[in-house]
Amino acid sequence: MNPVQFYKCLADETRLRSLLLIVHEGELCVCELTEALGESQPKISRHLAQLRNCDLLQDRRQGQWVFYRLNPALPTWATSVLQETLEANRPFVADNLRKLHRMGARPEREHLCC
Repeated sequence: MNPVQFYKCLADETRLRSLLLIVHEGELCVCELTEALGESQPKISRHLAQLRNCDLLQDRRQGQWVFYRLNPALPTWATSVLQETLEANRPFVADNLRKLHRMGARPEREHLCC
């Protein structure tokens, strides 16, 4: 991965927050990110597509839902940067995590939005 491309992909706040939430949770669907970020589904989907095009995320389909996770083929340095960014900046995503966790555990989340 080219470091310029990596940092350009993170330059948007919605993309950065989405990615940090995915790093924290391991995997999230569009509806979970929509709730956590308070943004529209089309906006979240567009940003997730950009992160996927940057090879930062992979997706998987489960029925009608699409779940996103960190690309396991990311170089170690990129994964470390994301993890360290999350650990050093918990307040940056704290409100988003509260909103996400109010949805409950994954089975309850699927019932609410997916």
